[in-house]
Amino acid sequence: MATTSLWHIKGRLKDLIAYVENPEKTVANNTSLQPLWEVMSYVGRPEATEQGEYVSTINCLKEIALQQMILTKKQYDKENGYIAWHGYQSFKPDEVTAKEAHEIGLQTSREMWGDRYQIIVTTHLDKDHLHNHFCFNSVSFIDGEKYDYSKAEQRKLRSVSDRICAEHGLSVIKNPHKAPTRQVWLDEKSGKPTRYNVYREDMREAIDYSRSPKYIEEYLQRKGYITDFTGKHWKIRLPQYEHFTRLDALDERWTPENLKWSVGRYASFGSRRAYISYPKDMPQDLKDWFQPFRRTSHIYRLYLHYCYLLGYLPKNTDYKPTSPYLKEDLKKLGEISEQVRYMGKYHIETFDDLYADRAKIESDMNRLIEIRAKLQNKIRRATPAKKEALREEKAGVTARIMELRKQLKTNKAIEERSVKIQEKTDMFFANEIVAQKVKEQKIRERQKGGWER
Repeated sequence: MATTSLWHIKGRLKDLIAYVENPEKTVANNTSLQPLWEVMSYVGRPEATEQGEYVSTINCLKEIALQQMILTKKQYDKENGYIAWHGYQSFKPDEVTAKEAHEIGLQTSREMWGDRYQIIVTTHLDKDHLHNHFCFNSVSFIDGEKYDYSKAEQRKLRSVSDRICAEHGLSVIKNPHKAPTRQVWLDEKSGKPTRYNVYREDMREAIDYSRSPKYIEEYLQRKGYITDFTGKHWKIRLPQYEHFTRLDALDERWTPENLKWSVGRYASFGSRRAYISYPKDMPQDLKDWFQPFRRTSHIYRLYLHYCYLLGYLPKNTDYKPTSPYLKEDLKKLGEISEQVRYMGKYHIETFDDLYADRAKIESDMNRLIEIRAKLQNKIRRATPAKKEALREEKAGVTARIMELRKQLKTNKAIEERSVKIQEKTDMFFANEIVAQKVKEQKIRERQKGGWER
């Protein structure tokens, strides 16, 4: 089994030529080229490739591969834009030898790009899993045409890699799904809340409290999810997102077949109602104050109430929100807490306070901008002896303007977020009301059935 990916490298070829010809002189002055140089150095570094044993080239010489790529670009006057493409082919641990991995990489490269492009293929052995790197020229040495990476090429790379892996007796992913973005992957790796690990947490909770897929779907719906438990791949999403997420993309075990077989084996009851719990030490006045679906101008208390729902306040609480609408905002706690501190510092409780603060900021900014313009005129006319003092005064005014601009940005962000906070709190309270009605209806139906018997 091998996973693949491909991405472009940008830069200016004339800078790259200078960099290659005289690296000592150009490192500091051509920082934009550093990523490309790092890639070229990375893919062929001796410690990862058994001192170069697993470094091969196609349509160029290993010793001068980079220079040959540059000459091809110069020949066709294609020295700008995407200057190269870099990709990888990663194998399942302990499934392939280094020699075999390298051969698979060469076969894949030859079939994909070997008839038109100059290619470097390396196999890295420095990780738990063996993996190949491809680095090839963006310009064809045949006719000067630049490589166009499309979805069709993406599918072809996947198909070619899978077929060659199968020919070598390796496993192949039958139903590959789209990988998350790099930022999402990094966030999940570091434990930060993302849409997907919120989905996973709620899905695990639904499985634990359900005897059948029917109850899983019902549980998720009560928490506010839109579900699609039809077809070969069951899917869920929150209303604020356009696209569904497959359950088996969240966890490969969550296929319809596995869920039908496994759920309910240890469940003690049919379905547990999804509910929102509040921190035990939340002040009663905040509980009493908040009325779902009621618009209010008291944004400071709205923010505080939301911080309690998120489990951010009180400090050192073990409470964690169960609603996916709230859990997703945990990754924005820094922004929310900053906005709360801002409202506390400038005594902002209502929208009227917020707008008055904004008007003051804008007035102060306009006054300081006029002062700065006058100082600039003075600097032009001043003697050399006075210019330095005037420049320092102007720098102080500029610093104050920057502070006010930051305040203005926070002020406007508070107005925008307060609307979203109101919508989210309304949403999960609405879900609670619906869940309660469903529960009451089921109780009535059971009672009615008992009376009829």
